[in-house]
Amino acid sequence: MSRSSEYVDKFAEYAIEQQQKYGIPASVTLAQGLLESANGHSQLSRECNNHFGIKAGKSWIDSGGQYGLYTDDRPNEKFCKYASVADSYEHHSLILKNNSRYAPCFALAADDYRGWCRALQKAGYASSKQYASSLISVIDRMDLTRYDRMAAERGPIMAASREKQSSGYSFPVKRDEFMLITSPYGMRDDSVNAAQKQFHKGVDIKCRGDELLATEDNGKVIKVNHNVNTGRGKSVTVEYDRTDGSRYQTTYMHLSDISVKAGDTVSAGQKIGISGNTGTRTTGEHLHFGVRQVSSDGTARDIDPAAYLAEIAAKGNIKVTAMHNGENLLAKYADQVQPGTDVSQGNELVEAQDMSPDEWMKKLLSSEDSGVQLPSNDPVMDMAITMFTSLMALAVQIDGKDREEAMAFATDAAISRRIDLTALTPGLKSCDMTVREDGNPILYIVSDKASFNHELTNAELTRLSNALNDDSLSNDAKQQRVAGIVNNIVVGNRMSQSFNQQVGNDQNQGMQR
Repeated sequence: MSRSSEYVDKFAEYAIEQQQKYGIPASVTLAQGLLESANGHSQLSRECNNHFGIKAGKSWIDSGGQYGLYTDDRPNEKFCKYASVADSYEHHSLILKNNSRYAPCFALAADDYRGWCRALQKAGYASSKQYASSLISVIDRMDLTRYDRMAAERGPIMAASREKQSSGYSFPVKRDEFMLITSPYGMRDDSVNAAQKQFHKGVDIKCRGDELLATEDNGKVIKVNHNVNTGRGKSVTVEYDRTDGSRYQTTYMHLSDISVKAGDTVSAGQKIGISGNTGTRTTGEHLHFGVRQVSSDGTARDIDPAAYLAEIAAKGNIKVTAMHNGENLLAKYADQVQPGTDVSQGNELVEAQDMSPDEWMKKLLSSEDSGVQLPSNDPVMDMAITMFTSLMALAVQIDGKDREEAMAFATDAAISRRIDLTALTPGLKSCDMTVREDGNPILYIVSDKASFNHELTNAELTRLSNALNDDSLSNDAKQQRVAGIVNNIVVGNRMSQSFNQQVGNDQNQGMQR
C-alpha cells in the first residue's frame, strides 16, 4: 500500500467528521492534509501533529498554544503544535470557518470539491498558482469524493449532540449577551495613580452584586484570601487540570463575600462568592478576573483572560461575548481557541466594530448585562436616553475625538451617567448633564454669576431631542440650538432668583412697617 493510501485510511474519519460539523468537503480536507504533510511524513507533521502547515500567530501563543520552530518562508518560523492529529484537523476547519476571507468557500455545496479547491487558492491559502489543480488531481486520482458521500449519508452532527458535549463550562458572571469589560488585559493608566502606567494582568468586569461562578468542572480551590487590607481584597483562586499536564488558574479579586474554602472542589457555574469593592487597589465595584497558565514543567505565565474565555465559550457553547469600548475581545481569538473542541457553533464571536459611539452608549444604558442600565419603561425615559446619547455624540464630534477616544468617552459617560457639555455651551464656566437612577436628566451649571442644578422639564427635553435629531442641521447649528436652550434655562433661573429675592425684600419691608 502506498504512503498516500495509508494516510487516507488512517485519517479519513477525521475529514468526514469535519464535513459533518462545518460542511467542508472531506475530500478537500484529506487532499490538503496529504499535500501539506507529505502524506504524514513531514517533520512538522511528525513532531507537531501539524498536518496543514498552520503557523502560530500572536493570539495562538498568547492563549497558551504550543509551537515548534521550522524553516518555511524564513528560518525559525513558529508553527502550531497539537496534542493530536485530530486537533490539527479541527483547528484547520476553525480557521476556514472563522476567517472571513474563506467565506466564499462556504457558499459552495459540500459536493462541489472543484469549486472549493479553486476558492481556497483564490483566498490565498497557499502561494502556489497550481494549488487548486494539485488538490483536484489528488482527489480524482484517489477517488476521495467517496468520503464526501459518506459524510452526506451520515448527516450533520446535530445541535443536540453539541449541547450534550458542551456541559461543564461557564463564564465567571452570568450574562445573557455580553460582559462589559471596563479595563482589558495589557498596559493602562494606573487605576489608583493616573500619573503612572501599569500592566494590567487581568480584565475588569462591571458588576453590581453579582454571583461569581466557577468556569469549569473539577476545579480545585487553591487559595482564599479574606484580608480586605490587601491590593486584591477578598479573593479566590481556582485551578483546572488539562490532559497534557498543564493547568489553568483563575483568580477572582475584590469580592464582598466568599462562598468556598481552600481545598474545595467546584463545578462549572458553582458560586464562588459575590462581587464587591474590597482591597486597597480598587476605585469601584467590579470583578478583576485573572488567568495564569502553568505548563507541565511548572513554568507559569499570565495570559489574556479573553483567550481563556474564548476557549470556554467554544467548549461550553456559550453565546456570550466580552465587550470593551464596543469591541468584542473574544473575536481576535476566534480562530486560535484550544483545538479539539466543537467551537463557533454556539458563540459566533462577532465583532461590533461598526457600532457608532452613540449606538454603543445606548446599548450600555438599555442592557441589563452592562450593569449600568437605565430604566426604559415609558416614552419619556426612552427620550431621555436617546437625548443623552445624542448629546454625547455631538460633544465627541465638536471635540474632534477619533473613534477609539469616542468609544472610550461613550463607555465612561454610560458608566458615570454624566456628560461634560462645556464645549457645547461656551457662555458658561461649566455645564454637566447627569441622568439619575429614575431616568431624569439633571443639568449642573456654573456661570459667572451663579451655580445651580436644574431638572429638565418634558418641554425642554423635547426641544433638545428635536434639535439633536434634526438631520437638516449641521453639527455647528445643533451646538447653537443646544447652547440656546441651556442659556434660556440660565436666564430663567436668574429671573426666578431675582423674583424670589424681590419677594423676600417686600416681605421684610412689610414686617418693618
